[in-house]
Amino acid sequence: MRKYGTWIWVSGIVVFMVIAFAFFGSGSAGTGPDAGTGIAAQDPALVAAGDLLYQSNCAECHGPDLRGTDTGPSHLSVVYQPSHHADVAFVLAARNGVPQHHWPYGDMVAVPGLSDDELEAIVAFVRENQRIFGFEPYPP
Repeated sequence: MRKYGTWIWVSGIVVFMVIAFAFFGSGSAGTGPDAGTGIAAQDPALVAAGDLLYQSNCAECHGPDLRGTDTGPSHLSVVYQPSHHADVAFVLAARNGVPQHHWPYGDMVAVPGLSDDELEAIVAFVRENQRIFGFEPYPP
């Protein structure tokens, strides 16, 4: 039952993202809302794919809205801006895990089974949300 509930919830998020992209016109770089982060607009199809992958692989700890949980930090924190954590940092974290260093949540374990293309989509989803919503201060 839990698996079906998760898919219903994820489907709702996808519908929301499609409507948001249609409303804000994210078909080309520089369109849609922008919080002034300097992050380029991401490919909408890649972001939509990344949303699904993020929800099923990252949201449990980092929150479905990227704002963190009691087990993992917010990906909207200024700590994750591209000048401090480049895109490859997300890839390496998923592949290898990360020892605790910025946060008191303990070590992050590796996330097995994600391809390079899937990780690229997850990073696009994170960066697009950072571009739209901006960054939160650190520490929170």
